[in-house]
Amino acid sequence: MGVPQTKEGLFTYADYYSWDDEERWELIDGVAYNMSPAPVRRHQQALLGLLRAIAAITDRGPCETYVAPFDVRFSAEESTDTVVQPDISVFCDETKLDERGAVGPPDLVVEILSPATSHKDMTAKLALYERHGVREYWIVNADAPWVMVYRLGSDRRYAKPDYYREGESVPSDVLGGEEIDLAEALPRRPA
Repeated sequence: MGVPQTKEGLFTYADYYSWDDEERWELIDGVAYNMSPAPVRRHQQALLGLLRAIAAITDRGPCETYVAPFDVRFSAEESTDTVVQPDISVFCDETKLDERGAVGPPDLVVEILSPATSHKDMTAKLALYERHGVREYWIVNADAPWVMVYRLGSDRRYAKPDYYREGESVPSDVLGGEEIDLAEALPRRPA
């Protein structure tokens, strides 16, 4: 697994917002993570397939679906030290949305693993999303393919994840119990 590049020091959203648009960054607890290089083709295929499937559901209801780059902040303060760009985020409360992106936790987050970000997605982001109350966190391995789903329990903690493989469907409470068919959403493995 690759290790994401970071900037030295701790930063705030005010710092982040002033950086050059040529590079994509995320801040988690003040640590800046570079989002480069661009994702590989299978990542993009999985992103597009899952985005289509999820948006087809949210377009019929009160929730809205966004795709990276889309800033998700967990506080409206310029001094906040966390802003992330999930691959896919779903918001069912439009008051969390503003002109810069969103302020507050998404109801559902999908992160598709890539060599440079997989460790961060499975550790720092998992802890971050649990801490801020993201109801469902999907970690997707487009190469295997499988989806690991963490669901927030009544104790405000993630339970043991559920795993779904190629040929199965992922049910989502956030999406009103609808299911995403992985055979349709994820790219086929090369023969």
